[in-house]
Amino acid sequence: MPLQTCVIKIGSNVITQESGMPDFLRIKSLCVQVASLKNKGIRVILVTSGAVAFGRKNLKLPEKTNPVLKKQIWAANGQIALINTYQNLFADLGFAIAQILVTKEDFRDRKHYLNMKNCIEGLLSQGIIPVINENDTVAITELMFTDNDELASLTAAMINADTLILLTNVDGIYTGPPDHPDSELIHHVDSKSLDLSQYIQAGKSSFGRGGMLTKLNMAKKSANLGIRVFIANGKKEGVLDDILDGNAICTHFEPSPVKHSPKKWLAHGEQYYKGEIKINEGAKKALFSQKISSLLPVGVISFSGDFEKGDILRIIDEAGNRIGLGRAEYGIKSLTEKIGLKNQKPIIHYDYLYLFTHD
Repeated sequence: MPLQTCVIKIGSNVITQESGMPDFLRIKSLCVQVASLKNKGIRVILVTSGAVAFGRKNLKLPEKTNPVLKKQIWAANGQIALINTYQNLFADLGFAIAQILVTKEDFRDRKHYLNMKNCIEGLLSQGIIPVINENDTVAITELMFTDNDELASLTAAMINADTLILLTNVDGIYTGPPDHPDSELIHHVDSKSLDLSQYIQAGKSSFGRGGMLTKLNMAKKSANLGIRVFIANGKKEGVLDDILDGNAICTHFEPSPVKHSPKKWLAHGEQYYKGEIKINEGAKKALFSQKISSLLPVGVISFSGDFEKGDILRIIDEAGNRIGLGRAEYGIKSLTEKIGLKNQKPIIHYDYLYLFTHD
């Protein structure tokens, strides 16, 4: 599988020292490696953490400062230094960059989502490297990504990337704590692999929000959408070149068949849905049959929420189990008139229907 379009997520622990200060030598090394990929004709999008670390370096705040405000201040200040560092390093290597700051809300609306996708595609068409980060200065809890692993996974799905590389400070997923002598690196994961979450202890990195469990979940979701995923050690010299050459010591997630673009958008819509639809057993069987089926009003038992055409709906069965997500073909007023009736336009068309493989 050739590498053509790649999203590379650089974690906070990769580009910070043990003290929490930025590691400029590591950032420079990664930029040189990205430039090498670019020179091979590969389209690269960077999703980078590190703004808070740069802000922490620049600004000493009183200990009593509210933790949320402290982070917002550091992020607002540090983002300037972070992006300037990337800009100067890539300029020396002959490449221009562009900054994109996003929140979860930017992925919720299909039209807004497509506008963002078109912007990134436009940058890539001009050979410009998009550098994406969460807008920590305005994101509040309910609008925050789990961490930048989720943002990278969303971005990879949005631009139809063939490869997602999650760089952290360990070689990948282990059968126990990475520093335990009996732990072994899991090199390959496919659809038949056992549930790896049993090996991962809950926790987060020193300087970021996320942990290995988030990486695992995002990697599995991306692989299910047809995106090849690598979790690798960004502190290892030449790690990107090793991944390209197939020589990297890492965890590789084998991709499933590629899903269509709308289904990729919906796959990440669990937290964005505006309404919920309960369907009967007959409709459930139709959706999961081998025959391509849309969701018709005749199969709808009830619904809740306040939604319009284009909003994401969550689908549940009679027992309340989550079975899928879909884009509403019309709003709540029209569905109220059509519910339970035959020969009506689908409330969710098959092209905009994503069914969960496991629950």
